[in-house]
Amino acid sequence: MTAEIEIRPVAPADREAWGGLFRAYRDFYGMEHDERVIDTVWGWLMDPAHELVGHVAASGGRRVAIAHWRRFARPSRGATAIFLDDLFTDPELRGSGIGSALIANLQRIASEEGLSEVRWITSETNVDAQRLYNRVADRVPFYTYIAAPKP
Repeated sequence: MTAEIEIRPVAPADREAWGGLFRAYRDFYGMEHDERVIDTVWGWLMDPAHELVGHVAASGGRRVAIAHWRRFARPSRGATAIFLDDLFTDPELRGSGIGSALIANLQRIASEEGLSEVRWITSETNVDAQRLYNRVADRVPFYTYIAAPKP
């Protein structure tokens, strides 16, 4: 990549570009198109009281990647950490350092705030992302489970 990467919090002017990237992220994982989800998440990102934080990466004035993250308590460690919920780079620019720059930015934030770690999950089928993640982080031996609400 020849242009410099700028990483910053999402701003109201990012709505259209962010929406395109978030839709592409959801498409990548085979999620149905649902504008209510897009609107809800954007509302969270624009609400300073909400836990979700969004960053965009821009190159040459174009928004090319997004990261959604939040601080979370680690009771077993007696510490707070960062959880990276979503990371997506425009497919045309993958491998150009944008994903690793977004992760490094979160590592910097964690360091500045005295947080214990940056943590995330990915699909076992997302081998392209795993190549990046294996370079910048340690893989841990934990499984993820999801249980539906029960009355």
